[in-house]
Parts: sequence; structure tokens; C-alpha cells
Amino acid sequence: MLKAKASWTVPAWSEEDVARLARETGLSLIAARFFVQRGKTTKSAVENFIHIDENAVHDPFLLKGMNEAAERIHRAVSDNERVLVFGDYDADGVTSTSLMYSVLRELGAEAAYYVPNRFTEGYGPNEEAFRQAKDEGVTVIITVDTGISAGAVADKAKEWGIDLIITDHHEPPPTLPDAYAIINPKQEKCDYPNPALAGVGVAFKLAHALLGEAPNSYYDYVAIGSIADLVPLEGENRYFAQKGLEAMLNTPRLGVQALLDKAGADPSAIDEETVGFLIGPRLNAAGRLDSADPAIALLLSEDPEEAHELAQMVDDLNKERQQIVKEITEEASLQAEEDGLPPVIVVGAPGWNPGVIGIVASRLTEMYYRPAIVLSYDPENGIAKGSARSIEGFDMFASLSECRDYLPHFGGHPMAAGLTMNLKDVGTVHKHLITIAEKTMNPEDWERKLTVDLPVSIDEISVPAIEELGKMAPFGVGNPAPKVMLDNVNVGMMKKIGANEDHMKISFTDNDATKEVDGIAFRFGAVCDEISPLAKVSAVGKLSINEWNGNRKPQLMIEDIKVNEQQLFDYRGGQRLFRDQKLFETDMMTVIQFRKESDEYLSKLPESWEVIRIDDAELPEESAFKLRQSVRILLLDLPETKDQFFAALACCENAERVYASFIYGANRMPASIPSRDQFKSLYAIIRKKEQIDMKQHAEKLADHKGWTLDSLRFMCQVFSELGFVKMDNGVVAVHPEPDKRDLTESKTYRKGVEHSELENELYYSSYRALKRWIDEAMAGQKPVFSHSSS
Repeated sequence: MLKAKASWTVPAWSEEDVARLARETGLSLIAARFFVQRGKTTKSAVENFIHIDENAVHDPFLLKGMNEAAERIHRAVSDNERVLVFGDYDADGVTSTSLMYSVLRELGAEAAYYVPNRFTEGYGPNEEAFRQAKDEGVTVIITVDTGISAGAVADKAKEWGIDLIITDHHEPPPTLPDAYAIINPKQEKCDYPNPALAGVGVAFKLAHALLGEAPNSYYDYVAIGSIADLVPLEGENRYFAQKGLEAMLNTPRLGVQALLDKAGADPSAIDEETVGFLIGPRLNAAGRLDSADPAIALLLSEDPEEAHELAQMVDDLNKERQQIVKEITEEASLQAEEDGLPPVIVVGAPGWNPGVIGIVASRLTEMYYRPAIVLSYDPENGIAKGSARSIEGFDMFASLSECRDYLPHFGGHPMAAGLTMNLKDVGTVHKHLITIAEKTMNPEDWERKLTVDLPVSIDEISVPAIEELGKMAPFGVGNPAPKVMLDNVNVGMMKKIGANEDHMKISFTDNDATKEVDGIAFRFGAVCDEISPLAKVSAVGKLSINEWNGNRKPQLMIEDIKVNEQQLFDYRGGQRLFRDQKLFETDMMTVIQFRKESDEYLSKLPESWEVIRIDDAELPEESAFKLRQSVRILLLDLPETKDQFFAALACCENAERVYASFIYGANRMPASIPSRDQFKSLYAIIRKKEQIDMKQHAEKLADHKGWTLDSLRFMCQVFSELGFVKMDNGVVAVHPEPDKRDLTESKTYRKGVEHSELENELYYSSYRALKRWIDEAMAGQKPVFSHSSS
């Protein structure tokens, strides 16, 4: 067996509905199955999903606070008041700021933007920034992607005569700030149909209200911010993402184009992954390491040379960010492991860059499947600033809310949050969170989960079917890219690839080996050693099209893989067993030893491996019990009898992996049993000579007849046991009147025949034959060896 890294969940649905939908729409079975699994079982539902249009966009004035905000901003524009856009430093905040500032300028407002420095000012609106705005004559401040928890700063703004308009999408606190207007689809008594807007989505709705129509030229901003902030791509958000990706493909703005050039992206193949893995991280990098201003300037730039320089700056910052994340992650993971990996991981240290600790928290959550909080300590001021990431089943925002007395500042979502606390309270908060996790989490909540969308067969996979699945894009939260599962299929080819052999390339075939699908699994290189020949595997991943030299082939990008059956690994031949150092790193192994002479090999095995000696067909109960409990079995040497072999293997029904070495040292048995004609020939020679001194003549006789010395000695021993000859100090003399007896009456002959059969069938047989015999023995069926030498 090979266990999967996650627990696979396969939802149920009606294949009748799938077949019907495929007939009605003309879709492939794979595509039809995808829609049925997502609850879209009619042709109209499918059409509405694929061909989503502007009807998905809701009236912005359905948002609570929109009327007041739009009226106040229009008045500020007409009265030439100074307006400040106050943003956030992540990709959602950067796009929100760029969008709102651009729209205000389009309206003719005297506008500016301001994004706080993560390191000197921290998250969200702050009094000093608002004071500076007041001194510069600002009378209206519009927050974007921030501000919903800024109660104290809102009071100051009101005291200074500044009208504060908050647009945000984060979870509102129990008491909202006293602002002129608040636009947040999550606030109470807001009936807006799409509560899952990103910060840039809320800003877009305000822009829609101000302009009187949806601002088509800013859909790219909405797509970037929404995808990067991982909001559900359903309904209105899906339309925003789709329109924005189309804009970036057809008429990309200078800054986006320059950034894609630096990232080495294909401008003709921009999709949600381009945004999520190339654009978003680079826009984030500026605010994570320094000021977000270069990222905003890049998005607003209308000068090609300036855009190129800013894109280079942002790309360099991203490379620096990647190195810092790598270093802190190594330190944080070591700290978490030294802490024993508690139910909720809380780690921290002075000097950890506050701008990247959210990424580190995500890495820890991915590595250990635990909620994780990573803190940057400021010992001088006694403060710890952190980022939290969670797993399904543990509501991070609700849990932190229960620790509110120790958290002067925090905010976020069920799956992620930011927080600030006194250094002295870190241990207390950690204990509270562990207690909450132990009370609220079920045992299954601690298992990493992977949801399978589409079990498919190999013959269903084709380039047209994959292209049909592509019509369901853009994919993301709420509309995840479909994960397909190939269940119990054959492996055609498997090998390690990459400079360090870290990755795996594999091909899957149907039972007839008539059709093949390639698969790539990144960071699964070591798994190649965990899959035995002939094993049937199951794999989950995303389908893609591999294009090479004009050829287009289906390909599965593997996310997880497993083998459900017991596996046999072949270590027969010479010293192969002792050359596999990786195998020797395995802690748990039960070694079955059949022969006393194999004691010489035991010192070469790891001390943690348990050796069970099988002397005959009657196993002591203790040995049988240990074998039944064993999941990894090493068959060290060749059995002496079939009954030994069967008795041992019959107790190994729970073994997941069997390693067959069958190594054996020097023995007096011939490699193959001499034929009856050879016996007759030797007996005739002895009778003619009457006696032969084998010490002097054995080698010459064996060479003359083309026999091995072992075969010659074996035949002499059989003759002696049957009374055909007498043996004395190497001299073999014929018995004058021997009884008529069959060769099978000799114990040595019978033992030799059995040894030869075991050697042929266990040591020299094909892998396929060996596996069949071991499977039968483990199932309690005595194998019938087919090649007898008697």
C-alpha cells in the first residue's frame, strides 16, 4: 500500500443526470459530471454559468451606506474639496486604491492616495496619517479594503471635521466606527446579494454608483484584487474575474504588461493562475518589504519606460521576499516541532519580517495541517504583531474574538487574520486557542482533506473534454478547478525527473494498455520508490493539455496518489538489499529469517528491525501474532521448505509491503537437480570402477561429464542414503547387492528437489509469478509451484 497525503472525499451524484445533461448540452461526460456535481443539472443552468453576462452585476445602491457615500463624494467634487483615498498594502488594497483614485480623478476630484507603511504604521487607518491629512486640508477620506475596525481613528476624524467613508469587506466588529458612511456587504442590515465582494469589489461598486454605470476600464483591477484575495468566484465575482481577464488579454494596461514581462508570462495565455501566482505575489511584495507605493504607481503608470522600471523594482522585491520567506519558514518550522506541534501552532521571534509572516503562517498550515499564528516580536515596545492562518473546522476569527481581552487589534476572516498583542500575553492567548481547538475540533477535522470532483476513466480523458472543462474558468474559491480521480489504474511508465530527481513523471493505462494518459507530480520524486511494478494506483489532480512541437496531449497534474493493495518490492539477486540506503532508513520492518546460516546478514540490518526466525511449519503463537501485526515484511532468505514459506506468509495478511530478498549463502545443494539419466550415468561409472576416490578424481570426473561438483556430491550422497554405494573418507564404493529403490526414497533427494523448486520459483522466477505466489500464500492458499525438477 501507499497511503495518500490527504483524506479523499468523493461526493455522490446521479449518473443518470450526467447522461441526460450530456445529451441535452452535447457536453462530454466529464464536463456533464462536473456540472451535475456542482448542482447545475439543467441546460439553462449550464448556459447561464458558462455565458455569464452583465445581468450578474447588482445595483450598487443595494449596498447599505452607498447613497450617503456617493452623495458626499459628488458634493466634494463639485465643491473642489480635497479627497484622500486611504488604502491597504496587499494586492487587494493596491488595486482598490488604484481604482478609487483613478475614478476620482476621472470625476475631476482633487484627490490623492495614501497607503500606510506596514513597518512604521501597521495595518489600517492611524491617527498620525489622518492628522497629516487634516493639516493638508483634506475634508473627505475614503478607505478602501480597510477601516472597518478603526473606531478610535474614526472618532478623531469626526473631531477634526473630516468626513470618513469606509469601504471594506472584512468582518465587522461588534461596534462599528462612527463614520459618515460605511459600505461593507457584511455589516448588519445590509441586504446586498453578494456579501463575498473583495475590497476592490466594494470599491468598484462605489465607482459604479459615482459614474452611473459599471466602469468597464477597471475590470482588470477588480479581477486582480479578487483573485489575489481569494474571494469566491461565483456570480458577480465570477463576472468581474472573467471580464478582467479578458481585458488583460486584449488591452493590458502598461503596468500589468510590464509586470508580466518581468515574470516571463505568456501574454496570450493569461488566466486566473497567472494572476494568483505571478501578478498578485509581485504586487504584494512591495508592501510586504517596504512601501506599497511602487505597486500603485506601476498600476497607474502611463509611461512605458516608467512602467518598465517600476516592474523591475517590484520583481526584485518579490525575489527578496521569496528568500526571506524561505529563511523564516525554516526557523518557524523548527520552533513548531520543538514545541511538539500543538493543536494550534504559535511561533515568533524578534526580527522576523512582519510583511511576510502571513506567508510563513500559510506554509506552516500547509506543512502540518494545523492552525498557525506567526508573530514578529518587538521587545523594545513589548509588542507582538502576527498573522494567522487556519484549517477547515477551526474559525480563526471567532476563536480570536474569544481572546479579545488580550488583543487590542485584530481582524480578518474564519480562515485568516491579523493581530497585535502584548508580548507578555502571547502564552496566554496560545493556551486559550489550544483549549478552544480541543473543545471544538472533531478527530476528523485534523485530517488533511482533498475533495474529488470527477472520478473519470482513462478512455473519457481527451483534449476536447479538457477544453470543455476550461469553459468553466475562471477557477478559484467557490469555483475551484475540478480535481479528477483515476481509480485503480495500471502504471505504464514511471520515472524521476528534474535536476535533483525531485519530481515524478508517470503514465496511466487502461487494462488493455490501448490508451495512455501522462501525469506529472511535482515534489513526488521519492514516491517512485514507493510504487511497485504491477501495482494499481489511484491519483487525483487537475487535467491540462501538454503542448509540445505542435502535439497536444492530455496530462494530469497530480496532487495526491495512493496504492490500495499490498505491494511487493523485488530485492532478489546478489546484495541488492544492502545497497538501498533509503530502505534502511525505515524504522519499522519485520524480518523473516528461514535459515540459520543467514545469521551473518543480521548485523547489517538496522537495529530497530525485528527478526523472526521460522524453523519449521509450526509457528510459535508469539511469532504468528507479531507477523499478523506487521505492515512491512522483509523475506530475508530462501525458505528451506514450502511449508515454512506458506506458514510464515499465511500470518502476514495485514502486511502492506513485502520486500523479497531471498538471499542465501553457501550451501551444498546444486543449482538444479540432476536428471535421472545423470544418476544412471554416474552409477554405471561407479559399478564399472567398483570404487572411486573422489578426493582425487571428482573434479576430473565432473569436468569430463559436464557436471558441477555440487551435482556430483549430491548424487553420491543420494546413492549412499539409498544403499547403492558406501562412502568412506571420500572413497565411493559400489554396494555388491543393493536393494531396488526409487530416488524419491532419499531424504537428500527430496530435500534437493524441494530446494530446487523453491529456488526456481522464488529466486529465479519473474516478478509477476513471484507476486502471484506471495499473494496466494498471504491469502491462505498454498501456491502450486509449476516447475518441478524431479
